[in-house]
Amino acid sequence: MSAASGSVNTSVAAGRARRRGVPSSAAVPAPRHERADTPGSRLAPENLDTAERQLLDEEIEQLRAEVSQLRQALDSRPVIDQARDMVMALGPCDAEVAWQVLVQVSQHSNIKLRHVAAALVAGAEGTPVPKPIRKALASALHRVRTARR
Repeated sequence: MSAASGSVNTSVAAGRARRRGVPSSAAVPAPRHERADTPGSRLAPENLDTAERQLLDEEIEQLRAEVSQLRQALDSRPVIDQARDMVMALGPCDAEVAWQVLVQVSQHSNIKLRHVAAALVAGAEGTPVPKPIRKALASALHRVRTARR
């Protein structure tokens, strides 16, 4: 990292901290090699004041939530891809249109897209597809088919 980009990162962090009411000395990022478990580190819990701890706790919680969402997205991606492929065959339509169909079905049935996809894939394996999904899918596919005429 260059000195120039380091100063930009520092000023961005300082501005963010000031907006949250944290004194600017707490906003200066620690060097990348500095760790909280290093003796005497300014990141060690005993060296943080209440505002600094709260800021770090909030950021940790936001990062945990983001990691959880990313894991969920990665886990549901194969099923969504299978459902999109099924819609492409039913349409027939391209991948982008099939994606829009899945989004419409999700919105019109008020069911999360990953659950819609799972229901469609399970339906191909013999499990009945819930009525709200069936109705929304039929409507969306009808719109796709009539739009091509």
